[in-house]
Amino acid sequence: MRDPWWMHVLLGIHVTAGGMAFVLAPLALVTAKGGKAHRRWGKLYFWAMTVVAATALAMAVYRPTLFLALVAVFSFYLSFSGYRVLAQKAAWKDERVAGLVDWGVAVFSFAASAGLAVCGAFRPELVQGLGIPAIIFGLIGMRFAGRTMWGFLHPPREKMFWWYAHLQGMIGSYIAAWTAFCVVTVGPLLHGAWWVWIVPIMIGVPAIIVTTAYYKRKFAVKAAAV
Repeated sequence: MRDPWWMHVLLGIHVTAGGMAFVLAPLALVTAKGGKAHRRWGKLYFWAMTVVAATALAMAVYRPTLFLALVAVFSFYLSFSGYRVLAQKAAWKDERVAGLVDWGVAVFSFAASAGLAVCGAFRPELVQGLGIPAIIFGLIGMRFAGRTMWGFLHPPREKMFWWYAHLQGMIGSYIAAWTAFCVVTVGPLLHGAWWVWIVPIMIGVPAIIVTTAYYKRKFAVKAAAV
């Protein structure tokens, strides 16, 4: 059975937005943080990732492919939370103020991630047999969304918490984009080997840890000099 014409349109939009995201993320990373160019490229990257997630979700629901649908939710939430924390940081001086949209997206992402982990552990056939990747993605998504919701209810102790949340969310979404790219391009050559899903995480997560530690040391030195 051939896919309808609108599926081909969605695929074209998805691929175009994904290609833009791959270019925009490095541009945002190499420009001065907080500068006009950084904000411009970062905002364009966020919207490109939004289009990627929306089209992936629509195509995954049609086919249907539950694993891809839930990963689309996971990847979007990473970029959404990383983007939203910048818009809200001015209001989070004494306590974090989260709106209905923030809570709704966080709860939905947590539920989707939990469903991904549960399916991977007990019903891997529901997630195309990708049990281990489903568990890993699900646990990461639950931790990220759960930590964000905890922050909604507890004033942040770290002065630069918004910087780390932005950094981790944006880089995390880029890892998700690379994961999807590897699966689509390299996965078929390796007959769908499950570890293709894990390689970007094994590279990206240490990169997030190292980058976060670098900025924490940098900010500590600046604070001590004041």
